[in-house]
Amino acid sequence: MSQTGKASIKRGKPSYFMSILGVTLVLLLLGVFGVLIISANKVGSYFKENVEVKVMLRGDLNPKDSVALVNFLSGKPYVKSLEYVNKEKARKIYLGDGNEDWNKVLDQNPLPNAIYFKMKKEFLNPDTLNSIKANIEQQTFVDEVTYQKELVNSLNWWIRKVSIVLLVVAALMALVVIFLIDNTIKLAMFSNRFLIKTMQMVGATRWFIARPMNVRAVINGAISGLIAAILVWLVLSVMESMIPGMKAVHDNKMLFLMFLGLILLGIAITLFSTHRSVVKYLRMKLDDLY
Repeated sequence: MSQTGKASIKRGKPSYFMSILGVTLVLLLLGVFGVLIISANKVGSYFKENVEVKVMLRGDLNPKDSVALVNFLSGKPYVKSLEYVNKEKARKIYLGDGNEDWNKVLDQNPLPNAIYFKMKKEFLNPDTLNSIKANIEQQTFVDEVTYQKELVNSLNWWIRKVSIVLLVVAALMALVVIFLIDNTIKLAMFSNRFLIKTMQMVGATRWFIARPMNVRAVINGAISGLIAAILVWLVLSVMESMIPGMKAVHDNKMLFLMFLGLILLGIAITLFSTHRSVVKYLRMKLDDLY
C-alpha cells in the first residue's frame, strides 16, 4: 500500500527536468536571434561612424587660427573623432589612394589644408548633415565641406529596411517563444493536476497550493534562462573563433542586457503559465480531470 502511494506521488510530481529543458531550448533560440540583432546593429553603427566629413580651408592659416577652428569643431556634439590634415599630409593621402604625383606638372602643392572628422551615428542623416554643413561653411576660414552623400543615403536606406525586417521577425519570434514556453509548462503541470485537486479537496487554500509551485516556477525559469545565456555565450564564442570579423562587433553591454532579459523572460513566462495552470485545475471538476 505504501509503495503504491509513493508511486502515485512520484507520478503526480511535474516533470521539472523536461520543463527546464524545453524552456531552455526555446530561450536559446531567442538568444541566438538576439545575438544576430545586436551584431547587425553594431555593424550598422560601425559603417555610420566611419563616414568621413572633410572641411576644406582657405589658403594657409596661421597656427592660432587653425587651433581655434579645430577647437570649435571638436566641441561640437556630433563630432566623434577629428584630425587636422595639412597640405603635406593631404598629399600623402592623395598618393596613397593610387593617384599620380603632380611634381612633373606643378611646382606647388594644390591641395588645401583640411580638417577631417567622423560623426556620431545618431547625427548621420541627410537633413542633419545639410544643417551641419551649412553651419560650418559660415566660418571665416572654411572654403567647403564635403562628404559622400550617396554613401550616407544608401546606408540610411539599408539600415532602415534591415531594422524593420528584424523588428517584425523579433516580434514574431517573441510570440512563438511565449507560445512554446506556455505549452511546455502546461504539459509539465498536466501530470500534477490530481495532486492539485486532492489538496483542494482536503481543504488547502488556493494560495497554499499555488505558492510552492510558483516558487518552483521562478527557480525553474531562472535556471532555464541562465543555462540558455551560457549556451548562447558558447555559441557566440564558437562563431567568433570561426569568423574573426565578428569580434569587431562584440558588444558586452548589450549581451549582458540580453542575458538578463533571457533570465527575466524565463521567470516571467514560467511563473505566469504555472500559476494559470494551477488556477485552471482548481476550477475544474474532478470528473473533467480524467
